[in-house]
Amino acid sequence: MFESVLVANRGEIAGRIVHTARAMGLKAIAVYSEADEGLPFVAEADEAVLIGPAEPAGSYLNAAAILEAAQRTNAQAVHPGCGFLADDAAFARRVAEHDLVWVGAPPMAIARTGDKINSRNLMKEAGVPVAPGAWEPVPDAATAVEEAERIGYPVMVKPAAGGGGIGMAAVHDETSLRKAYEEARGAAERVFGRGDILLERYVEGARHVEVQILGLADGTVIALGERDCSVQRRYQKVVEESPSPGVTPALRERMLAAAVSAGDAVGLRGAGTVEFMVDPGAREFYFLELDTRLQVEHLVTEMVTGIDLVEQQFRIAAGAPVSFTPASTTGAAPRGHAIEFGVHAEDPWRFMPGTGEITVWEEPVGDGIRIDAGYAEGNTVTRHYDPLLAKLCVHGDDRGHALARARAALDAFHIEGPPTNLPFLRELLDRPEFADGTYDTGLVARMRRPQTP
Repeated sequence: MFESVLVANRGEIAGRIVHTARAMGLKAIAVYSEADEGLPFVAEADEAVLIGPAEPAGSYLNAAAILEAAQRTNAQAVHPGCGFLADDAAFARRVAEHDLVWVGAPPMAIARTGDKINSRNLMKEAGVPVAPGAWEPVPDAATAVEEAERIGYPVMVKPAAGGGGIGMAAVHDETSLRKAYEEARGAAERVFGRGDILLERYVEGARHVEVQILGLADGTVIALGERDCSVQRRYQKVVEESPSPGVTPALRERMLAAAVSAGDAVGLRGAGTVEFMVDPGAREFYFLELDTRLQVEHLVTEMVTGIDLVEQQFRIAAGAPVSFTPASTTGAAPRGHAIEFGVHAEDPWRFMPGTGEITVWEEPVGDGIRIDAGYAEGNTVTRHYDPLLAKLCVHGDDRGHALARARAALDAFHIEGPPTNLPFLRELLDRPEFADGTYDTGLVARMRRPQTP
């Protein structure tokens, strides 16, 4: 096992990785931008290095500065967290070229899954269910119209590269398709540097369910259960839970087996997530994408399995066995129920990012509550980064127990300064379809208010 690790990320995910590293006796090294000097993760690390200005391009996306910091601190490994350079195959290769251990998937696996069209084709070959759609990039709006007629409306328009819901839109007719195509292409070129567009069948009333997988050092891929990520705004996840209330045991068994096949197909090592679109009525599911890194919502999986996924990432990267004995490639039954809430600095009704100094930060405490926070009282939320402030996760003996703990925890969580989505999360718990578990990806859109109260 290596003895030190540099965490090439920021905020709550950096703090979460630092926590496990130190618990394992590893020296944890943080890197930070000028805007983040006072954040908790910097103080929690054994050593911290300033790598650049607030703008991500000059700091957290600056591979040269991060590698220089690793050399300066004698780091032996690099953990990319999630976001920024975590999905960059070229960065993973550069880490290895600097004789550092890359705590992540092999560069080839990252490259093979970074393009959604390539991933679809790869999964089809591997026998993983894939929704009807285009098998090549759609070059122009006219071709998009022809493809949509072949696929059948509604269709989803999405950039082939990148993630985070950027450029995605569900359309129901030719007029909206042409508009969405041009907007998606523009967003893809601007944000991801390439304008390739994918079209695929959109299932209305669908659920978004993902499976946590691990590629072990010996080459075995295992699944550790599923997470329901259907509560989304702007195609970005807000609330996740495990196990999914919308997945039957038979469907779960098929999904977990398909996820293992997907991991095998790309040669995954370390943590990965296979995302599916689930049609509850037809009891069918379709591949969306494979992320070859840790996911923001991994906490719910940790709470229902008792497995520290970051610890397993470190072990696998070092070529060591994991700390648990897998019951099978599709894992053991979950223990209880967990729900994770993303607490964001944003307008709670329009979901527009907010900024400002945090003047009050009071966290809930109690059994079954876990908070991974990226900020504390006195910190300033800036415009430069994702507005995620903290992840609140609750665990209960069953879903009803977890919901009760969630209500108490959200009522006790107080943040003042920038606007937050805490009022929205409290309202969500009162929605009948969330309470009874029958919600789908359209839930948040049905909750949106026409104006700020």
